[in-house]
Parts: sequence; structure tokens; C-alpha cells
Amino acid sequence: MRAALESLLRARKLDVTLTPAGAAADVLPPERVAPTGVAALDRALGGGLRRGHLSEIAGAASTGRTRLLVQMLAAATARGEAVALVDATDVFDPACADAHGVALARLLWVRPPMGPDGDASRALKACSLILQAGGFGLVVFDAADLAPARLRRFPATTWMRVARMVEGSDTVVLLVGAERLARSAGGVTIALDSAAAAWQGGSERARLFTGIAAAPRVVGPAAVRVRGSAGGGEASPEPRRGEGGRL
Repeated sequence: MRAALESLLRARKLDVTLTPAGAAADVLPPERVAPTGVAALDRALGGGLRRGHLSEIAGAASTGRTRLLVQMLAAATARGEAVALVDATDVFDPACADAHGVALARLLWVRPPMGPDGDASRALKACSLILQAGGFGLVVFDAADLAPARLRRFPATTWMRVARMVEGSDTVVLLVGAERLARSAGGVTIALDSAAAAWQGGSERARLFTGIAAAPRVVGPAAVRVRGSAGGGEASPEPRRGEGGRL
């Protein structure tokens, strides 16, 4: 009976409501995860971010959060998926993203009308409308440059509603913030700590900045295995050095 019920829920993409036990708790079919495009991070995540769940990237400025976000957008568009970015403070650089592999033709870039400090409420409403429309593999709510105090004004149920909108769908919702905001039961927090700067050249007065060595940590449920893969990975992937530029 249990096996038949689980099979029915999975067929209708409602398997996120299941709480499996034993070895089955660690296994997901490949189509239920979205690779980030960062090999070490995908190993730590057990293949990628879980579809139908709310996850987040949390890190201060200059920790590599924008580069990681762009890598995720590039990976999703390379798979042929449509992606959406709600840019709460209008800081996204499409030319730079294009240079780093994002297929702009598959990107919906939303910049809500706002003042110089942003408008969190309008940005969140835009994100909700996109989720209700559906059809996106990845939807990002980038609030990293909004004052954390503004985001704390939202009741906790706000993020619960966002998670509920994508439950059972093929969409990954990703929050980007300077601090941790929220995640669903099957989502994760990718925490970025202070990153070391990378320089080229031996002279202190004539060196070229080449990027930062980001150090993402996966915080959340234990890494799950993807069917047909070798299994999960470490919780802290090795740092990934950037190639310079604004990302």
C-alpha cells in the first residue's frame, strides 16, 4: 500500500510531501535536482538543488555570491530552461552575465520600479506572480543589496507561501541575501564566508586582481544521492577561484 501511494504521489510530482525512511531517503531521480554548474558544490548537494523547493544563498558583499548566482543561471539556461531573476535593487549586469555563459534569450530580468534603496514589497510581489505563472526552471529573488531590516519586516509566513507555490513543481526558487532568510524543508542554505582575494604578480605595488577564492558551505538537510550516481559529497566543497571581473 505504501509503495503504491508513493508511486502515485511521485507521478503527480507531489513526492515532496513524502518522508521516506531508510535508504530511499537518500535517493532522488536525476530529474528532481538542478545542477548548479559548480562541480564541488553539486557533489556536496548530492547532484544539485532540489526542484520544488526553496533554497538560498547567504553571504556578505565580496564573498562570491554574485558569481555563484551567475553560474547557476548559466547552468540552467545551458540545459534549455527558462530562468527568471527578480533584481530588487537593479544591480544585475547582463553584459557580464552573457560573458560568463548566461543565455540572455532564456532570462526574464525583472526590475520593479523603485527608489534608490529598493522596494522589497514590489519585488516580492513580482516574484510571486512569476511563480504563479510557472514554466521556469529557476526563479531567483535577489535581495542581497536590500537592508536586512527591510526583509525582516516580512512575516515568517511570507516565505512559507513562496515555498508552497513551487511545491511539487520543476522549479527551484533561490533567495539571495546578505543574511539567511528562509528555506523549505528540502531546500538548503549555501553560506558564503569571507573570501580571500587572488592576485597575480610578485610586486606589492604592481599586482593584478584576478578574482576571489569563494568558500561555500552547504547548510541544511544531508546531501541526497541521485539515482545512478556515485553518491553524496562533502558538506563544504573546496573553494572555487574566480576569473576576475565584476563577478
